[in-house]
Amino acid sequence: MLKKKILVVDDEPDIVELIQARLTRQGYDVICACNGMEALRLAKMCTPHCIILDMMLPDIQGSSVCAQLKTDEKYRMIPIILLTARSRDYDKDIGRAVKADVYMTKPFDQNELLDKIQELLTGKS
Repeated sequence: MLKKKILVVDDEPDIVELIQARLTRQGYDVICACNGMEALRLAKMCTPHCIILDMMLPDIQGSSVCAQLKTDEKYRMIPIILLTARSRDYDKDIGRAVKADVYMTKPFDQNELLDKIQELLTGKS
C-alpha cells in the first residue's frame, strides 16, 4: 500500500520539523515547503493527499495558495488545512472564502491535527 503524501508548508523551520517528525512516525510520506511558490510547485508536481498550509508566508499568502489550488479542477479535491497564528473572525472568514477544509490556529494540539488529517483522508468527520 502506498503511503499517503502530505505537503507541509510553513516558513518556520521548527514548526515544519515538528509536524514532519510526527507525521513520519504515523507512517505518512512528508514533503515540505517554506514559501507559497514552492508549495504550488510541489502540490502540482507531487499531488499530495493533504496539505497543511500556513497563512503567513514570505512570498504568497497561504490563502492565495489555497485559492489557486481550490479553483483548479485538477487539485481542488486535495484537502487543505490552514494552520496559522491568525485567529480573528476576519481571518477565519478568509479561510472559508478560499475553501480551506479546516482552519486551525497556532499553537495547535498535535493530536488534534492528526485527527483532522485522518478525518480528511478517510472522509469521516
